[in-house]
Amino acid sequence: MNEQVGTLRLLAVHAHPDDEASKGAAMMASYVASGVEVMVATCTGGERGDIQNPALKDDPHSARDMGGARRMEMARAAKILGVKHQWLGFTDSGLPEGEPLPELPANCFALKPLEIAAAPLVRLVRRFRPHVIVSYDENGGYPHPDHIMAHKVTVEAFNAAGDPALYPGTGPAWEPSKLYYDLAFNPQRFRSLHYALEEAGLASPYAERIASWLEADTEGHTPPASKHPTTTQIDCGDYFESRDNALRAHATQVDPEGFFFAVSPAMQRKVWPWEDYSLIESRVPTTMPENDLFAGLR
Repeated sequence: MNEQVGTLRLLAVHAHPDDEASKGAAMMASYVASGVEVMVATCTGGERGDIQNPALKDDPHSARDMGGARRMEMARAAKILGVKHQWLGFTDSGLPEGEPLPELPANCFALKPLEIAAAPLVRLVRRFRPHVIVSYDENGGYPHPDHIMAHKVTVEAFNAAGDPALYPGTGPAWEPSKLYYDLAFNPQRFRSLHYALEEAGLASPYAERIASWLEADTEGHTPPASKHPTTTQIDCGDYFESRDNALRAHATQVDPEGFFFAVSPAMQRKVWPWEDYSLIESRVPTTMPENDLFAGLR
């Protein structure tokens, strides 16, 4: 890392508290350690989340005030990763389930008009002045309505923040240089981890997912996660423990014996020591493949 690193800034836009820990946490921790300023913007408070950790099923605080519990969890995770954090202030839309799907609750994030939903993020971009912005693809990484809306507001802010005629009253214009989509659900990564577990004689939690992808391949379909190609891999294996600790900080949402911890950090470092991204737009020259989100900016 050169002397300019301290001037570089990265903004990661996420839908709910805990998303930053499961998508790109090791990357962010590695950049923080190198001197890059990293900000996480969380669009909603996660108020409508369910308790996912069996050990906390009867926790009175979470049952009474899920939003408050998740604010405390987010503060702990941000401290572990060393990132700055900003709430954008919207209400969790919840994940609709059933047939037919129920309507989303009134006034939730996913139902906001785009110009209203994007305004706080434009304001943050103009204040924090990130060179790089990272968020989700058009599918939200997975099709949760808040993830899809997080994608929409991120693209809007990336395109609008540099135009002084747009979003008046949100600060002086700032044009970010690069926009990436997070590829936390990269099929190649899951396949590599799955086969490594099998070779080691260990149970794989990815078997059902791999089988569905194999079926899709046989039928000539492309897995949704591979719509955008991997252009950029960040070697951040030394920070997998920080990522896992940040995940555990979201105690209501993460089972410490669950899916996220099925593969040891040591095995992951050996098999897949990267976090994966797709470069969607760059306003600076860069060459593919990349191993740095700031390629072309240093």
